[in-house]
Amino acid sequence: MKFDELNENNYLLFAIKFYNNLQSTTREDFDEDLKRFKYVKRLLKRYKNTGILKSHLILNHLTILFNVFDDATVPLLFYNLECDLWPATKSFLLFLHRIPEYPKSGIHNILEDDYCLSQLYKI
Repeated sequence: MKFDELNENNYLLFAIKFYNNLQSTTREDFDEDLKRFKYVKRLLKRYKNTGILKSHLILNHLTILFNVFDDATVPLLFYNLECDLWPATKSFLLFLHRIPEYPKSGIHNILEDDYCLSQLYKI
């Protein structure tokens, strides 16, 4: 199956295709890992609404996501998150060196969140 664009119809197939967790033995394990996108979303929304940034917790979830979905984590993240959360997300991806320089994409046009970056580089 060719994935030109993620949508409701192919999101789960895309996630399954790139899922690589050797310790996962059941569908529940896969679902637990997939829920981490929701956790990141919830934490970023909390930051957006209250100004409270739990950077260590977000980094932990992102690390696990990159471990089990590898490079597919980036499109899965942006699919799951609203546009107003993208600047903070890009800041975390920059910190983790997970945005490729080439090929240029829409991610490069997103401005990063300066507060997120400053907090991440204090770690």
